[in-house]
Amino acid sequence: MRLQERLAKNKNEGKALLATNFYNFETLSAVLRAAKNTNSDIILQVSESSIDYLGVNVAKDLAKSASEQYGVTTWLHMDHGQDVTLVKKCIDAGFDSVMIDASEKPFEENVKITSEIVKYAESANVNVEAELGYISKLGQDQKMVYTQPKEAKQFVEATGVNALAIAVGSAHGFYKETPKLQIDLIQEINEVTPAALVLHGSSGIPDDQLQKAIKNGITKINLATEIKNIFMKSLREEFVATDGIDLRVIFPKATAKATSLVEDKLRAINHKNVQDKLKMINFIKVHNFS
Repeated sequence: MRLQERLAKNKNEGKALLATNFYNFETLSAVLRAAKNTNSDIILQVSESSIDYLGVNVAKDLAKSASEQYGVTTWLHMDHGQDVTLVKKCIDAGFDSVMIDASEKPFEENVKITSEIVKYAESANVNVEAELGYISKLGQDQKMVYTQPKEAKQFVEATGVNALAIAVGSAHGFYKETPKLQIDLIQEINEVTPAALVLHGSSGIPDDQLQKAIKNGITKINLATEIKNIFMKSLREEFVATDGIDLRVIFPKATAKATSLVEDKLRAINHKNVQDKLKMINFIKVHNFS
């Protein structure tokens, strides 16, 4: 199933997919192990910086081969693409999805650039995500300028984009205080546009808020900062605690910490599915079915 089809299905069913960034084999394997352990499908993401580090084809081949090795259903997505040429290169390379991020440009220019990528992606049947509103990036002021339903409707109709990242109270990086998602606004935007709605900056958002966001229309949730943080924090601790030089001994310990983090996030996002399974198990026990 193509990603745009899965996201549309999520929208109809009130479900969401977790989209996790990876930066090397260790963080990729951490994410995939978490998905396998929780029997979850997952979106794998690489940013422009990660593509500069790994290369387009290495990122694609690494994600594909590792997904096959772990037996996990995945889609590969380019996250926050601002370089139109690089976004097109990812489409040509066989990525399942790309994000064209012209959100910091005027509305009309955002529409023009996004429309160009949507048209380019059509023949390859690639999912296209865009962003509307102000979702602060690392180092930027975490002010809240929310996406408005009327503009979201107009933007999606003008561009034909499959997915839309919306500004509803989240931000990239660490929060200075506990965020408060605008659940009613998510619901309003969801009602006026057919696009799959995306929540960026999930690191640090309480589980109950994520679950409410999903219930009201969020179908894709991005996670990056917490993965980098726990992996690097664990590595620092391991380097201090040992004089060894074998990375194959040290790295797996940091990978395991990242796996545990992603497992927790997947369980939170799939909360409804977990509860349904528990209800079924209890029903079988009560009725003594074998």
